[in-house]
Amino acid sequence: MADTRSTQERDAARTRAQNHFAKAEQRDVLVREELARERAATDAKTAKLRALRLAREEEERAATEKEPQPAAKPKVAKIRRIKTG
Repeated sequence: MADTRSTQERDAARTRAQNHFAKAEQRDVLVREELARERAATDAKTAKLRALRLAREEEERAATEKEPQPAAKPKVAKIRRIKTG
């Protein structure tokens, strides 16, 4: 089936379609950039929290090393009694 539209109509339709897809691509680029910014912020926050946790754990480990260890109580052997009956 032959296209009965004029060349100007076809060119106008093509231009509208190209403009539509160009705008959609621009929106996609903006969304990807926003996601990258959010991901970078989350990664920075995670790195900061991890550093704080590791520092706290190191302080706790150093504090436990300085504390004297309580003397271990000698183990008492349990005596089993055999019931006779």
